[in-house]
Amino acid sequence: MSDFTIEDQLTADFYSYEALLSNDERKQLLKARNFMRTEVKPLVNEYWSKGEFPFELIPKFRELNMAGIPYEGYGEYKPAGSNLLVGMLAMEYTRTDPSVATFFGVHNGLAMYSVYKGGDQEQRDRWLPAMAAMDKIGAFAMTEPLGGSDVAGGMRTTAKRDGDTWVLNGAKRWIGNATFADLVVVWARDVDDNHVKGFVVEKGTPGFSPVKIEHKMAFRIVENAEITLTDVRVPEANRLQNINSFRDVGEVLRATRGGVAWQALGVMVGAYELALDYAKERKQFGRPIAGFQLVQDLLVKSLGNITASWGMLIQLAKLQDAGIFKDEHSSLAKAFVTTRMREVVAWSREIFGGNGIILDYDIARFFADSEAIYSFEGTREMNTLIVGKAITGESAFV
Repeated sequence: MSDFTIEDQLTADFYSYEALLSNDERKQLLKARNFMRTEVKPLVNEYWSKGEFPFELIPKFRELNMAGIPYEGYGEYKPAGSNLLVGMLAMEYTRTDPSVATFFGVHNGLAMYSVYKGGDQEQRDRWLPAMAAMDKIGAFAMTEPLGGSDVAGGMRTTAKRDGDTWVLNGAKRWIGNATFADLVVVWARDVDDNHVKGFVVEKGTPGFSPVKIEHKMAFRIVENAEITLTDVRVPEANRLQNINSFRDVGEVLRATRGGVAWQALGVMVGAYELALDYAKERKQFGRPIAGFQLVQDLLVKSLGNITASWGMLIQLAKLQDAGIFKDEHSSLAKAFVTTRMREVVAWSREIFGGNGIILDYDIARFFADSEAIYSFEGTREMNTLIVGKAITGESAFV
């Protein structure tokens, strides 16, 4: 147990889960908490309203120096952080703002993990130090304009080998960070063997054209892009050497899907804390609404969802650390926790009444952003079928 004091405890941490972290891990978590409170929170409503990314945060993230924590040998944190710490950090970032948390998660999770897991030693040494220092920002390009859940068998972006280079053609959509990323991991189907492979496309490569998606109702701070790839030539040295089929890609998605579940927990915690504080301050009929039975019912149901989800994710982190983590484990967590998240943000917004639709009160941002988290990294239905196949032995996929 760490040197844990009640003063440090989040109101939403009813069972003192953070006390499971070591002293050193807890310092990292509190460091991230202070950063998000002082550097990020004052900016987010302005930029969410404008639908723009606060680029002035990138140098501050560099100073925070917490990218690369999950990866042994890369980044300043040694040894590599436990999966519990990595999950708690994802929760902490999202607890303040889901959009900014997604910027960091795409870079530190999807992009860096693709290189760490899919690259050979030379590629890891070439790219990960700069990514851990956030001197180079990463993105992850898998989803396509005409494909989502069917990406395993229906990927339309193609790769054709031509000597020592590969030629990529196709399109990607909803790619976070892609408008400004230095390194974009692009997934494409090799036309010769029909297997999915990964390629690191560097910023400025001819034929690679990312365009920001406008008019979003969620994740308005995230720079999602639609990417067009027209005869994009990538050297063989930039093909991730340990990715040779979609099964290998699944190793990456398994871990990142669990990370989305931690983000969903962060949304719940952030929304619940806002609703609890508001209920204590807002007075109706001469008394705080926190003293009304129906308001307490909403708060307690929210806290129950948070506590149950947190417990599930802690065990998920233990399975990862033990190396016995399976697809169905992350899928159940993603499906369950995001569904509970939807309930909590709705109940929390309800406590605000009419004020709940005004950005100044923050809860509307969480309510809207939760819809993006609910949908990406596999819908509830797709993750349900993954778990269903695991427990019945029967595939219900069409």
